[in-house]
Amino acid sequence: MAESVLRLDWRVPDFSTVCRRQKTLRAQLPYRASTTALDLLADSTGIKFLGEGAWKRKKHGAEYRRQWRKVPLGMDVHTLEIGAIEVTDDSVEDGAGGAPMLPELLAQIPPDEAVASVSGDGAYDTKACHAAIVQRGAQAGTPPRKNGKPGKATLMGASVRNEVLKACHRLGYAIWKKWGGDHRRSLVETKMHGFKCLGECVMARTFECQVVELHVRVALLNRFTQLGRPTTVPVAAMASLRLGLGSSRCAFDLCNKVAWQIARLAKTIRNL
Repeated sequence: MAESVLRLDWRVPDFSTVCRRQKTLRAQLPYRASTTALDLLADSTGIKFLGEGAWKRKKHGAEYRRQWRKVPLGMDVHTLEIGAIEVTDDSVEDGAGGAPMLPELLAQIPPDEAVASVSGDGAYDTKACHAAIVQRGAQAGTPPRKNGKPGKATLMGASVRNEVLKACHRLGYAIWKKWGGDHRRSLVETKMHGFKCLGECVMARTFECQVVELHVRVALLNRFTQLGRPTTVPVAAMASLRLGLGSSRCAFDLCNKVAWQIARLAKTIRNL
């Protein structure tokens, strides 16, 4: 069997051939549709592809201007998989994040898939974003900006945003974020961290190849998520189950005391 394998004529393309073919490669995102209505989380990050690192810039100064690629992503809250991705250059308005590309992200979601809500940070509090969300039949979960002003009632999505703005001014942003589930945006921030763990910069030099490289990176992340993900359980709940105390207050206090004793013991060991 080994001899037959060794006699095979395996031809592997060289690096230059791979680079040329990368331009025409079409990476498919292994995205699973949510069983319920889609709750989309949108965010964007920057990936460097040209320029010195932070240490060299600090010690010796910049020799030339660094260039970035902006990557807006759209992630499902329930499956934690990325279902939409766009890649732009530096021509996108600074400070706007991925907000100008939100309509393109929503266009990548299949038309037959229902979208319940679309959430993002304050950069997505724009007229174009609210109009795109309303056209998709979804509810906007974007917090209004601190200096946000009520919009005209004739604009698409302005009436809902005005009500949210009134609630934030009357109750405060903290209460509205708690009621509106704004804490879910931490999930897409965690996904961004995993996206950058695969590399802080791209290796390709042409824009077409960079788009393919970033799409392949997203496909890998989705594969990792489909293989399995951890289930997060509060420490107090686990201790209550093991001790048979239920969700009583004494179990919560017991866990706090145990955690405090462990931290004190670790500090004593470090001081030895």
